Amino acid sequence: MEKITIQQCLKEQGFYMAGVHGDSMMPMLRQGKDVVKIVPAKGILKELDLPLYQRPTGEYVLHRIIAVKDGYYITCGDNRFLKEKVPFGWIVGVMESFVQDGMEIMADDSKYLAYVKKIRRSFWRRRIRRKFRKLFS
Repeated sequence: MEKITIQQCLKEQGFYMAGVHGDSMMPMLRQGKDVVKIVPAKGILKELDLPLYQRPTGEYVLHRIIAVKDGYYITCGDNRFLKEKVPFGWIVGVMESFVQDGMEIMADDSKYLAYVKKIRRSFWRRRIRRKFRKLFS
C-alpha cells in the first residue's frame, strides 16, 4: 500500500484531517483528543492564521502566524516562546477548523477569535512568569 502525503491529500481531496501530536498549541489543541482540518492556503496568509508547514527536515508543524513579513512569516506555538521564521514556500495548508469534544470549531468563530486575541495579549506575561518559575525552581 502506497503512503499518501499531506500535500497529495490536499490536492486530491481538498482537505486533510488529523489528530494533534505534541503540546505546542496547548491549551487550544490537545494531543490525542483534538482533530484539525487543514485546507490548501490561498494567497498570503494573515496574522493569527494557523498554517501547517513543513520544515526542510520533513517535520510538519502547526503554529500561529504572529507577523507577516516580505517573503516569510514569523510563527510561534501558543504554548511556546521561541519564534520561527517560515518562508512562504514551506506552507502546506492552513487550519480551517478543529474538532474538540465532538464539536467542530471554525477558524472564523467569534469565541475562537476571542481566545486567539487573549492568548496573543498574554504572550509577554506568560513568558515572564515562565522565566521566574524556571529561575526559582
